[in-house]
Order: sequence, then C-alpha cells, then structure tokens
Amino acid sequence: MPVIHLIDSIRILIYFDDHLPPHFHAQYNEFEILIEIDSLETYSGYLPTKQSKRVFAWAKENQNFLREKWTEFYDI
Repeated sequence: MPVIHLIDSIRILIYFDDHLPPHFHAQYNEFEILIEIDSLETYSGYLPTKQSKRVFAWAKENQNFLREKWTEFYDI
C-alpha cells in the first residue's frame, strides 16, 4: 500500500491489487475515505470537511495520475 502523495498530513494511497471499482484511499489521523477515480465520488468512509475539500481538489487536478497508478498497481 504505497503512499503516492502527501497533502500536508493527509496520505493518498492505492493498494496493490485492490478491489474494483478503481479508487484511492485518503487517510487523515483516524479518518479514511475511499474515492472512485473516474467519478471522483465518495465510495466509502469519511474525512473532516477541510481535509476532504483538499483531497477532492487535488484528485480533480491529478485524475490521470491516479488512473495511471491504479493501472500500475492493480496489475501487479
């Protein structure tokens, strides 16, 4: 489960060979959210509003990067 990016103390991760749909994890303290890469919709979990806004803004600007990483890690 490599950390692919840090937004201050928010960790962005994609697990090796994770389940579908393509998604990434964002972890902040005891909170975790799973976000679908294609739709950028919350799949599961919760982050506080401030951190959630930062994650979604970053994801929107880096959606292609997220797709590339998912493909790289999913096929391992």
